[in-house]
Amino acid sequence: MVPLRLNFLTSCNDVLRLHHLAIICSDYPRSKRFFTEILNLRIVAEHYRADRQSHKLDLELPDGVQIELFSFPNPPPRPTRPEARGLRHVAFAVSDLDAEIRRLAALDVVAEPIRTDEFTGSRFTFIKDPDDLPIELYETR
Repeated sequence: MVPLRLNFLTSCNDVLRLHHLAIICSDYPRSKRFFTEILNLRIVAEHYRADRQSHKLDLELPDGVQIELFSFPNPPPRPTRPEARGLRHVAFAVSDLDAEIRRLAALDVVAEPIRTDEFTGSRFTFIKDPDDLPIELYETR
């Protein structure tokens, strides 16, 4: 059984990069403002699906990775922060963590104290989106 798994892992060349993440929000206008005006993500497309009472906003980072922002009526809350089963958090690379924290603070976005990754030596912090989703800002120089 192990050789089959190793064979699969070494022969799988179809996964190229992260294409998109999907986030469900509770307040579409508030989350749209956060991701577009606070984090400055580019809007690719925006749709309203009346049959599902759902907005879908496609956003794009400078490297082409996309975020799909969805709204649905009465989505359940996140069970815990951040150690719930499943996706733990979203991390964005930033070139100057101090400058980004100052920029966000001017927009009333609070960052946690800066920490240092014990394995890479890189600095990082966390902020929260309007639904309390942890968003990591990871300094890459």
